[in-house]
Amino acid sequence: MRAITLPRFGDASVLTLSEVIEPPVGPSDVRIDVVGAGINGADISQRRGNYPPPSGAPVWPGLEVSGVVSAVGDDVSEWRVGDEVCALLPGGGYAERAVVDQGLVLPVPAGVSVLDAAALPEVAATVWSNVYMSAELLPTESFLVHGGSSGIGAMAIQLAHAQGSRVFATAGSAEKVAFAESLGAVGINYREQDFVEVTGHELGGHGLDVILDMVGGDYLARDIRALGVGGRIMVIANQSGDTCSFNVGSLMMKRGRIWATTLRARPLAERIAIIASVRESVWPLVEQGLVRPTVDSVFTPDDAADAHRRMESSAHMGKILLQFA
Repeated sequence: MRAITLPRFGDASVLTLSEVIEPPVGPSDVRIDVVGAGINGADISQRRGNYPPPSGAPVWPGLEVSGVVSAVGDDVSEWRVGDEVCALLPGGGYAERAVVDQGLVLPVPAGVSVLDAAALPEVAATVWSNVYMSAELLPTESFLVHGGSSGIGAMAIQLAHAQGSRVFATAGSAEKVAFAESLGAVGINYREQDFVEVTGHELGGHGLDVILDMVGGDYLARDIRALGVGGRIMVIANQSGDTCSFNVGSLMMKRGRIWATTLRARPLAERIAIIASVRESVWPLVEQGLVRPTVDSVFTPDDAADAHRRMESSAHMGKILLQFA
């Protein structure tokens, strides 16, 4: 089968469409003929040599796919050949076929195309596990996501808005602010506004209850300033690449928490539990139209390098997909 491989680490030009050996289907596995594969920041890091796949995963990138089941293992009971599904992967999504444990597979939600479903698994699992399973955001609480025009940002805004929370989102241009606001957030242009001041004013000085931070660096100190008493900061990436320092005393006075997480490195049982919770709590919102996949652009496998370049340019709003079929 064909897959987009990494013969070496480097810029987007190293992505190479190659023939690879198809992963075997184990007793609890499902094989998916891939229609769409989502592109994520972790794929960029892996391409640069900074985020190796976990043991046992394919060496080519790809954390989420959608498509049609073409084979199942002997112990698989729920999924059948011909089912339209999407799945969270530890790697290997940039390929014509992907093999994944049955517990990481989700049905394509009603009202969503098979291709667009590739935009859902990773962002839904990341946002739901952090904002709701860990930070336990309540409908009566306030929420801020940095990078509101990203795939994760778009999902976070929609989920928190659908649950009834007051939602804020930072973004880097008027167009991106408008995009975040169209999804239900109060948009904050971080190039022109201070999110600490804006959220403090909007909340009457109460402070934020939950912050989802994928920027890292000096944002963490500012997150603490913006935090309310009992607030929670979930750190899921350090895109700035910077170290930071902050006033521990300020965090203590607010009885706040900072929690850093990753998704791919979690044990299989934890990822299966997250996917089960996503299916129970997020999928109904998608099928009701309260949450939707936000697709920025779609590229062919031959143009995978251009897809990565678009992500690295930060010009995108929503998810970037590769279409295999």
